[in-house]
Amino acid sequence: MPTSPSVLVIASGNAGKIREFAHLLASLPLTLRPQPDDLEVEETGDSFAANARLKAEAVARTTGEWALADDSGLAVEALGGAPGVHSARYADSDAARIARLLRELDDAGRERAQRGLPADRRAEFVAALAVADPSGALRLAVEGRCAGEILETPRGSGGFGYDPVFLVPEAGLTYAEMDKPLKSRLGHRGRAFALLEPQLRRLLGVPGGSA
Repeated sequence: MPTSPSVLVIASGNAGKIREFAHLLASLPLTLRPQPDDLEVEETGDSFAANARLKAEAVARTTGEWALADDSGLAVEALGGAPGVHSARYADSDAARIARLLRELDDAGRERAQRGLPADRRAEFVAALAVADPSGALRLAVEGRCAGEILETPRGSGGFGYDPVFLVPEAGLTYAEMDKPLKSRLGHRGRAFALLEPQLRRLLGVPGGSA
């Protein structure tokens, strides 16, 4: 049976995600490491959960350490759930991804208007988290969601990805306008981590695991 982790490899090359996880995991007795620079895991899953599992298992097997993987993205109602699992590959940069999203959503809005339907800018961010042990066996898996809507123009300078155009109505702010504590509490990754943390604490034998 694998021992409980003291080193946890974050299965990502995304600096923004790694910073968020460092903040979320700060209270746990773990040494965090990024995945090896030369490691590329092909995301062939048809869901966020499947891709998170693929990445966690592959990184754990490769490094011989416990691994935490995240697969997350934006699902837009009027685009049939796109960009979905292709969120990070929607274009070549954050600015280009946002531009494509807004362009396609505008096109969808015009089509809806021609059918006498109101515009629909509803969306949700989804985050699937998976933890695998050094043998590559999946040990934990959770999913968090945050409902919102897509703005017509970006707002805020924080965050990354689609954050400047994703408005969370309950806060009246985009992800890019939120400070870290608020984003951790309301954001999809923070909500997923709230489900993961008590299970991770139990795995570590750290007080609070019964919550």
